Amino acid sequence: MLRAGIVGLPNVGKSTLFNALTRTRKAEAANYPFCTIEPNVGVVTVPDARLEPLAKMFSSERIIPATIEFVDIAGLVRGASKGEGLGNKFLQHIREVDAIVEVVRCFENKDIVHVSNHLDPVSDMETIQTELVLADIESATRARDKLERTARGSDKEAREAKEGLDVVDKLLKHFDAGKRALSAPLSEDERAIAARLFLLTSKPILFACNVAEDELATAESSSPHVAAVRKFAETHLGTEAVVVSAAIEAELAELPDAEAREYLAHLGVTDSGVSNLIRSAYHLLGLRTYLTGGEKEARAWTIHAGDRAPQAAGAIHSDFERGFIKAETVAYADLVASGSMAAAREKGLVRQEGKDYIVQDGDVMLFKFNV
Repeated sequence: MLRAGIVGLPNVGKSTLFNALTRTRKAEAANYPFCTIEPNVGVVTVPDARLEPLAKMFSSERIIPATIEFVDIAGLVRGASKGEGLGNKFLQHIREVDAIVEVVRCFENKDIVHVSNHLDPVSDMETIQTELVLADIESATRARDKLERTARGSDKEAREAKEGLDVVDKLLKHFDAGKRALSAPLSEDERAIAARLFLLTSKPILFACNVAEDELATAESSSPHVAAVRKFAETHLGTEAVVVSAAIEAELAELPDAEAREYLAHLGVTDSGVSNLIRSAYHLLGLRTYLTGGEKEARAWTIHAGDRAPQAAGAIHSDFERGFIKAETVAYADLVASGSMAAAREKGLVRQEGKDYIVQDGDVMLFKFNV
C-alpha cells in the first residue's frame, strides 16, 4: 500500500490532523515541539460518494471503499539537514513514504507555541523546502563521489557511472537554484537514474492549510494566509493546497456520520476538509479507482493512473490478470443515469474492452477470464 507522510514544523497540527484522518488517538498532540518522535501509521478510507448509489442499484450487502496509508512524522526545524532537532530521523522517515502532505499553520493562537515565535506560512514552507533540498544536495554529492570513482574505468559499469554523473550534475545545478528534484528537466531515462538516489524532493507534495475553527467557512475566499500558501504552492511547486481545520476535524471524528454532517452544515461548510485532503492525497500518489457492484458488495478498487484492463483485473486476483479475456465496462455516470446495468446495455453504453484499454477513474467493470 502506498503511503503519504504528514510533515511540517512542530506545533502546526500534524498529529491532531493524523488522529482525525485515522479516527484514532494514536498520535500524541501536545503544545510543545517533538511530541511525535516515532512515526504513527494509520490506514484511511477514501471518501467516495459513488459507492452508496452503486450499492443501492445492486442491492449490495456491504460497501468497501479504497484505502491509503498515512504516516505522522516528527516535526522539522531549521537545520534538520544537519541533524538539528530530530532532523536525521525526520528525513529518514520521509524517505520511506511515497508522497508528502505538508501541514502549514494558518491560524493565530498565542497559547500554541510557534517555533519562530511569529506566524508566516510562506516562511515555514520555505524552511522545509530548504532543509529537504540541502539534504538532497548532500545525498547527491555523496553519490557523485562514488560515481566519479567508478567512471574511471572503461567497462559497462564505468559507462553507466558516467551517465549517472551527468544526471547528478544536472540535479546539483537544479538544487543550487533552490528547486526540487521533481521539477528538474530530466528525460524519462534520466529520471530512472535519479530514482536510484531516493531524493526527498523527488516526492510529490500537497499542502494542508490548517486554519482556525471560526475561519473554516470563509478561509477559502478571505484568508490571506491561505491565499499566500496557494500562490507559493502553485508558482514554486506546481501543486495544490487544501483548507482544513484540524481542531474541527478532531471533533468530527468523534461524532456519528449524521451528526458530523449536521455540525458541518451549522458551520456553513458542505464537505469535510479531511475528505478533500484524503482524495487529493490519493490522486497525488497517482492512484485511481474503478468500481464493481454485486449482491455481496459494492467496492472501490485501487489502481495506478494509466493501468490497463488486465492490471486492473489483477487488483482483484492474480488469476484475473493471468487469464484476462475482456472487461465489460460502463462509465459510472452513464450507469447511474440509466438506472441499471440492463438499461445501460440496452442503450449501448456498456462496452467490451480488451487488453489495451486504459482504465478510467470511475469505470464500473466486470471481468471475463479463463485460467
